[in-house]
Amino acid sequence: MSSPHSALNTPRRFKPYSLQSQGLKLWFAAVLALIAFVAVPIVGNDYWLNAILIPFLVLSLAGLGLNLVTGYAGQLSLGSAAFMSVGAYATYNLMVRAPGLPLIVDLLLGGLITAAVGAVFGLPSLRIKGFYLIVSTLAAQFFVEWIFTRVSWFSNDDTSGVLSAPRLTAFGWKIDTPAARYLLVLGVTTVLFILAARLVRSELGRRWMAVRDMDTAARVIGIPTGRTKLLAFALSSFVIGIAGALWAFAYLGTVEPHGFDLNLSFQVLFIIIIGGMGSIGGNFLGAAFIVLLPILLSNAAGALASIGIEAGQLQNLQKILFGTLIIVFLIKEPDGLARLVQTARNRLRDWPLRP
Repeated sequence: MSSPHSALNTPRRFKPYSLQSQGLKLWFAAVLALIAFVAVPIVGNDYWLNAILIPFLVLSLAGLGLNLVTGYAGQLSLGSAAFMSVGAYATYNLMVRAPGLPLIVDLLLGGLITAAVGAVFGLPSLRIKGFYLIVSTLAAQFFVEWIFTRVSWFSNDDTSGVLSAPRLTAFGWKIDTPAARYLLVLGVTTVLFILAARLVRSELGRRWMAVRDMDTAARVIGIPTGRTKLLAFALSSFVIGIAGALWAFAYLGTVEPHGFDLNLSFQVLFIIIIGGMGSIGGNFLGAAFIVLLPILLSNAAGALASIGIEAGQLQNLQKILFGTLIIVFLIKEPDGLARLVQTARNRLRDWPLRP
């Protein structure tokens, strides 16, 4: 006669399937990494690397940073471009004033400086939230742009206002070709995405989600909400600061305040809304949409001209599409493209059993 608890001691029937599924995921990740790190630099031309893949990776990284503080911790922010500029200027000054430091160290220190600035601008989150917090972080956008324009020390006393990015070298390897810059951005992005995926599954990640869902209940059960929010702003700004340095050095080739305007902050916000808030992989999907849509509209300029839409109106059409899609996603699918992909994958996996 079996005991009533014998079912609890028997192994799960689907354990072999889960191990097989985990193995397939590892194989898929290995193949994807092989394609990204080996095949793409060999096959990709300069246009694809410079104009598509590098901005796609950097914007994915910036979306990841914003997703940590907004998607996981629930703290609304509209100062992403400001923190990107802080990371770019901090890394630039480290490279110019301490030329002996390795590039990776410059990026890390620039990220840490941005984390400190982000924590300062995150202090209002201890008292306010929602729309008022958005306005508070929006102030960072205008303040940072103003101080970088007015104080010449940040520009190494250069009066041109546009600084050429220093030559990049890492471990004796000159990063002076599109393929080399792509590999640099890809390597940094891969490491930070892996660390972020582990972070959101840690105790700190669970605290963020508790604060996001209901900060009062989180405070009641003993979570230090103030410190949790500031850590979210700091770690988010750390990632965004590194993304800003890569945006300036690997993509733009220049460091200037107007290269990090409010439109860039909105782009990063659109990435996490369209891709999926509270999703790691959704940042790639949202960034791909942001990067590829203008290119598709440019290629479709001839067809659009035949129906009366001029080339000068494409930018307005792009804004209309962004606004429409954001409204659709907020109403129909708040979890964004990541949720749609997950639903399609589940249907494909269970296709023989359900329609």
